[in-house]
Amino acid sequence: MTTTTSPPRRRRHAVAYLHLAPALIAIVLTTVYPLASALITSFRHWRLNETREPGEFVGLEQYQRAFTDATFYNSAWVTLQYTVISVVLSVGIGLLIALVLNRPGRLSALTKALLILPFAVAPALKGFSWRFMFNPEYGVYDHMLGVVLPFTDDVNWLGDPFWALMVLAMTEVWGWAPLIGLMLLGGLGSISPEVRDAARVDGASPWQEFWRVTFPLLRPLLLIIVFLKAVFSVKVFDQVLTTTGGGPGRATETLNFFAYAQGFSFLDIGYASAISWIIVLVLGVLAALYLISMTRQEAK
Repeated sequence: MTTTTSPPRRRRHAVAYLHLAPALIAIVLTTVYPLASALITSFRHWRLNETREPGEFVGLEQYQRAFTDATFYNSAWVTLQYTVISVVLSVGIGLLIALVLNRPGRLSALTKALLILPFAVAPALKGFSWRFMFNPEYGVYDHMLGVVLPFTDDVNWLGDPFWALMVLAMTEVWGWAPLIGLMLLGGLGSISPEVRDAARVDGASPWQEFWRVTFPLLRPLLLIIVFLKAVFSVKVFDQVLTTTGGGPGRATETLNFFAYAQGFSFLDIGYASAISWIIVLVLGVLAALYLISMTRQEAK
């Protein structure tokens, strides 16, 4: 016995798809089409200083070039270092913020409202601001650190490879740590007070209460936050462009900035497209791990 969809139901489906059409068209034009175009271009030789149109197909040559390119490996290593530093500091400081604010107080509500402001600042503006504040001639942070910590007075924050990477990471930590603190505050609020009271009755110290009770209950949320933060760290670009420009040398040249430089500085669109798709694959793996983590938490 076969059934057919009734005309009213078909009309409801048509109306639903009609409502979704603008969003679907926007996704296709801004995401699907550029990704597909970049994928096709990554298999072709195309340098804008040679021709305005894509050249012949070269197969996997661009990808093979990437995995034999020392500058590509340098960018991958810089991205890995930046991701680890920004994730560890953002999550660690965010957890401290959540623990400090998880107490009743007159200024607690106002403080929580203000925590979202750093994340709301545009990434490019963060980069310009931190570059200005660490300027060795008139930078506010540079002057303050020189007064408080005199041994840092001669440090060229954006001219030294190590410190340039640290400053770049801190531009991200400054915006993300408060947001992560708010996320973890929600997680702390979901923990039943009876659980903590029982731990205190059993004689647990504040550290034991945190490590044995609070932290295990926050671990699922922390795992999701780590994956989410890692995705945003891998694709960082704005702060690199506006804070260090990839320098000094190639000390802060992340994968996204490396792809940008290949395409817009060296005009090698084919190679830049291949690098971009390698980044897409890395982000895809992180996104898959993030979704798996969320699915497991929802199943529990």
